Amino acid sequence: MTSRTPDATDLARVAVFAALIAVLGLPGSLSLAGGVPITLQTLGVMLAGAVLGPWLGALSVTVLLALVAVGLPLLAGGRGGFAVFLGPSAGYALGWILGAIVVGLIVHAGGRRPVWWRTAIAMVAGGIVAIYALGIPVQSLVTRLPLAETALTSSLFLPGDLIKAAIATVVVTLLVRAYPRGLRRQWRATTPEPATVAA
Repeated sequence: MTSRTPDATDLARVAVFAALIAVLGLPGSLSLAGGVPITLQTLGVMLAGAVLGPWLGALSVTVLLALVAVGLPLLAGGRGGFAVFLGPSAGYALGWILGAIVVGLIVHAGGRRPVWWRTAIAMVAGGIVAIYALGIPVQSLVTRLPLAETALTSSLFLPGDLIKAAIATVVVTLLVRAYPRGLRRQWRATTPEPATVAA
């Protein structure tokens, strides 16, 4: 995969995915102990990293969070404003940026065409592990609960997040097969064709 300067189409796609993540917050959220809501928005983060790649995916998340910071109620439950980044869920929101990067790097590792198993690994590593890695320590700090107790509480998110990772894997796999241009990537062949080797 070769790097290139983002063009107008890239920026439009960044805006589309920022809007998608916001729309996935419309169904609302379910709050568990610790004040961190369960939302569908991490599904959008996973898809942004996989479809746009690590850097444009992260940019789409950053755009969304910037709009939230200036007061737009784009997070699940109609939350917005800078206070969001001072609460228990602040680390999870910021973890979305890291999550999109990790997903994009793994899905498109080595410039190779995405395959389902690498996509699944990417969704778990980026869409769950990376986000938790930032979210849990910040939640622990804000709530003043021990890190181990916070991690145990956060494990309640795992079933839902695994389902979202599975959905994202299926969506990306179908997109690669049906409309590979949608990912705007040039992939190198993973294995050469026999005719090519003979030539």
